[in-house]
Amino acid sequence: MTAAAPGGGPSAGPGPGAATEAPPGTPPRPPARARRRRVSWRTRFFALAAVAVIAAVAWVLLGDRVFVVRSISVTGTRLVTSEQVLEAADIPIGTPLSQVDAGTVTRRVEGIRQVASATVSVDWPDHVTIAVTERVPVIAVRMADGRYDLVDKAGVIVQSAAARPAALPLLATSLSGAAMRGDPGVAAVAAVLAELSPSLQSAVESVSVAQVPTGSVNGTFTESEQVTLSVKGATIVWGDPSNAAAKNRELQIVLKNGVSYVNVSAPTTVVTR
Repeated sequence: MTAAAPGGGPSAGPGPGAATEAPPGTPPRPPARARRRRVSWRTRFFALAAVAVIAAVAWVLLGDRVFVVRSISVTGTRLVTSEQVLEAADIPIGTPLSQVDAGTVTRRVEGIRQVASATVSVDWPDHVTIAVTERVPVIAVRMADGRYDLVDKAGVIVQSAAARPAALPLLATSLSGAAMRGDPGVAAVAAVLAELSPSLQSAVESVSVAQVPTGSVNGTFTESEQVTLSVKGATIVWGDPSNAAAKNRELQIVLKNGVSYVNVSAPTTVVTR
């Protein structure tokens, strides 16, 4: 028997498309668009994870075979040869790029006496570049055998020559070649020569340095390097490397008068004769 609906007609169940009422206490379901978005992100995540795993496995299995050193270039050499740099670098062709330690290679190359610094770059997929900065001689030192050692600002003997290059002043010193490296007197000479005006710099024939007392601190005497230049018949007592601009100005004035001695170690009190 069919129950009658209010109004006398038979009761009807929910038709197609009609909303079904959820039981009390059931959380609402997310909209269909949100469900699809969540599924899409999950799919992408797992796909990317799978690609990462495959890439990692490929790198482990093939990376050290595919990405290897096939060529090495050297730049900046003049005093040394590319072959010397390559020998010091010691990177065999075929070495996996992942095993090239740039820091270690840099220290090896900088062990070459003529090299001041080096930069090592690993260029994927198969190349290494070694950029070299060589030492620059700033003074010459006459040796007992009549040859000349050409020395840089750090006191390192860069090379030897049978004759003194015209551009390098002669350093009068009793130091041995080994003792010049890191010597503060050599550093002071190099600093002074670098600050000279171009016209004066080209005129310097020889240079010397001596320790002179400058005062005392708590009963202890202090000293500084006093640099003296010989310039075509004139002696210039420059003093320490400080106040270079003022000293250059004073020298431009007094040297025009044909003096044979100038002391500008204290630029506010110039002594000439």
